[in-house]
Amino acid sequence: MRVLPGVVAVAVTVAAVALAGCSQFDAALGQRQAVVAFKPGTPVSQRLAVRSACAKVPEVKAPPVPSDLNSPYALQQLTFRIDHASNADVARLEKCLARFPSVVGVTLQDSTDMGG
Repeated sequence: MRVLPGVVAVAVTVAAVALAGCSQFDAALGQRQAVVAFKPGTPVSQRLAVRSACAKVPEVKAPPVPSDLNSPYALQQLTFRIDHASNADVARLEKCLARFPSVVGVTLQDSTDMGG
């Protein structure tokens, strides 16, 4: 049986595209985050204090500080990346957040909750 060179090239291209798609999908599967909600009217200074204090938990990554902290939407909610955090790290984060009366809740999400 003879295989045409064009058929081989197409098969190699299809395989490469499939593998690239799988690696992007696998990378997305490990994404986890903790979304922190604050009481209405919580000042940005308090939101920054929560961000600073609770980002010290191992494997918890705080988002960059917004460039415009004067915006009424600055840090409206705070999202920590917890991709590599253990259950104990997440528990430490939740304990840290509970120390702040301005925090009204935290929602843990993984890549299946993120809609993308």
